[in-house]
Amino acid sequence: MVSSPVGNGTGLTLLVIEDDPAGSLSVPELLDAAGKPIRIRTARNLTEAERLLTDDVHCILLDLALPGRAPAGGFGGTNGPGGPGGPGGPSSPSSLNSPGAPGNHGGGTPSTPGNHGGSTPAPESPHGKDRDTAPDTDAAPDELAVLKHVLRLAPRHAVLALTASGDAEIGAQAVGVGAQDYLLREELDGRLLSRAIRYAVERKRADAAQRQLTESRLRAQENARLERGLLPTPLLEGSPLRFAAHYRPGRSRALLGGDFYDTVRMPDGSVHVMIGDVCGHGPDEAALGVELRIAWRALTFAGLCGDELLSTLQRVLEHERADEEIFATLCTVDIAPDGRRAGLCLAGHPSPLIARPGRPAELLPYDNGGPALGLLPRARWPRRQVELGGSWSLMLYTDGLIEGRIGEGNQRLGQDGMVEMVRRQMAAGLRGDALLEAAVNEVRDLNGGDLTDDVAVLLLDRAR
Repeated sequence: MVSSPVGNGTGLTLLVIEDDPAGSLSVPELLDAAGKPIRIRTARNLTEAERLLTDDVHCILLDLALPGRAPAGGFGGTNGPGGPGGPGGPSSPSSLNSPGAPGNHGGGTPSTPGNHGGSTPAPESPHGKDRDTAPDTDAAPDELAVLKHVLRLAPRHAVLALTASGDAEIGAQAVGVGAQDYLLREELDGRLLSRAIRYAVERKRADAAQRQLTESRLRAQENARLERGLLPTPLLEGSPLRFAAHYRPGRSRALLGGDFYDTVRMPDGSVHVMIGDVCGHGPDEAALGVELRIAWRALTFAGLCGDELLSTLQRVLEHERADEEIFATLCTVDIAPDGRRAGLCLAGHPSPLIARPGRPAELLPYDNGGPALGLLPRARWPRRQVELGGSWSLMLYTDGLIEGRIGEGNQRLGQDGMVEMVRRQMAAGLRGDALLEAAVNEVRDLNGGDLTDDVAVLLLDRAR
């Protein structure tokens, strides 16, 4: 990053890249906004500029009339090492002036008229022209080539372009290429230059901040797309069951948490539904939840069920978790093709709620449930057969729904409070998505604000 401008106690440093043998421009004492002197370094060619361009340089003042061009392989100037202006020659810390005879812009051996490089002409090619310096008859010369090389060399530095008043159009083009501003040589004074330096530095900082903000937004959008892609798509085509789900991660500005769920219909007409919760609700837990969900779907399609399926899922968790203390609770329900009965397996997870016509909503039995996945290496999870009836609504949920606070104390809603809440909402005629949304919103209101844990709720309905 570019060093911070005024205010950090170090002041500003300006690198001037300019070759002015006529002495038409000198740099007076420059002051920053805090009244501190602006340090000035002078380079008479690009090779010397590369050496002087250190991290403490804040701004570059580049003369667009600088003779020569940078070679394709890197920086290079018209002055070689050892000559005036080269790495071994003298340089002035406070002046843009560089000694030299009129017509010699680089010092060294006096040049012939038209030779601004200050060096001995290179040997000609066999065809009578130097291939590197021969004009391109097919394209106009790039008057901003030196500026483009400077911008590539110093992408994090502010750059000011210096040009003559008759070349204002070139100055405007320089801004279009990437310079922060351009200055006219004939109108330049210390006050204008000081202000231009501060403006260029602040504008570069603002551009960098805006670029970082844009990149952050793009990353956030990409992450959101990835998270949406990781949420399940229930596979219930051909089933008479109606499906609804509500998902709310506990992490701020996240779409995916440690809770996970899935529902699939098998070729024989049976429907398998699952909901689970990885302890914690960070990105690692969310990733592990996705892995467990995908593994559950694959194992279900492979025909596994009950203890065999959960034992395999535990092995997946043990291999994929980042810490041995990570565990996951799980509830699986496999509904028979006729929809009247189901098998229930609980791995440290709260029991589902069932509502049937003429009977109050209640929890399914929790007898013989097994431990959460990842706690005991040789655990078993018995499958309990339950009768559903002809018409029913089955709600599966994670503990984020029942662990919200009630009022200002430490009392939690709990399963009993949730059952009473759902009974009341169903008595008011709420069903499907509307029921789930109302339940989650009421739990949030009772908590006095957003819930800190992930919440996932599923609802399967069957009409006779």
